[in-house]
Amino acid sequence: MRKKIKVFYVDAFTTDTFGGNPAGVIPNAENLTDVEMQKIANELNLSETAFLLPSTNTNADYRIRYFTPTEEVDFCGHATLGTAWVMATKNNWINKEEKIIFESNIGLIPVKWIIENNQLTKVSMTQVSPQIKSIDINPKIVADLVGIHDTDIDNRYPIKIGNTGVSHLLVPVKTRQAIDRAEPKLKELKKMNNDFNISTTHLFTFDTNGKFDIYTRDFCPNIGIDEDPVTGAANGALGGYLYLENILTNGERHQLVIGQGHAINRPGILYVTITPDGENPIIEVAGPAVVSIEGEIFV
Repeated sequence: MRKKIKVFYVDAFTTDTFGGNPAGVIPNAENLTDVEMQKIANELNLSETAFLLPSTNTNADYRIRYFTPTEEVDFCGHATLGTAWVMATKNNWINKEEKIIFESNIGLIPVKWIIENNQLTKVSMTQVSPQIKSIDINPKIVADLVGIHDTDIDNRYPIKIGNTGVSHLLVPVKTRQAIDRAEPKLKELKKMNNDFNISTTHLFTFDTNGKFDIYTRDFCPNIGIDEDPVTGAANGALGGYLYLENILTNGERHQLVIGQGHAINRPGILYVTITPDGENPIIEVAGPAVVSIEGEIFV
């Protein structure tokens, strides 16, 4: 007998259907096997699909797992945001608690509601403490792999690996125009990312014409997706990098507006808050979402 499973498509970091970054959300995955979860993620063919299961952790409300079309990953920002949005709006969680806590492979992820005029406008997830580390790679090689000129690299800032759960190569670029025209060599980029155990390559610039504080693009062929439209995990890691590298003033609270997805016609906006807390800042990534598809899948 086939199982009938509730499924949602959620566009994260946008208020417009077909904008932002779409994620699959399966709120009741307790009767699914690992193989079935992977098959569902492959069938939905989104960058990530999140599955909720009961948690044995008394500090968590649910366990959350993330699958790309080809493999399980430890953390995904936009799928976390999308899942919290579904639980708040479709499963009435907003009337039960002020937040929801997910147990993931990288630890606990609290997500709180942001309500304005009695309406849910955003959800905000607290990511794990940021870490950065150096990488021994020539910037000219990085430029060639992501498909920009080596003169486009902004050498005022270092190319480093940032992490708030998974690793991202953070690449400073002088202009938004250079980021928009980037044409990565996906096969070679995939090999480099695998060699350095990096999930994505994340280009960023402060050249935004005042629309945002930062503009980004994210390439991740090694986890089965050529480009991720709007990336909660990578932009959280970017916020940690900017603080820990003293690009942003230490000891002060920072609120950044980050634009992403415009180059591939999936525009989205992320709100990243960096709060000092001893040696490790607290990184929160917030945004709205919209459910675009609601239905059932038969397994």
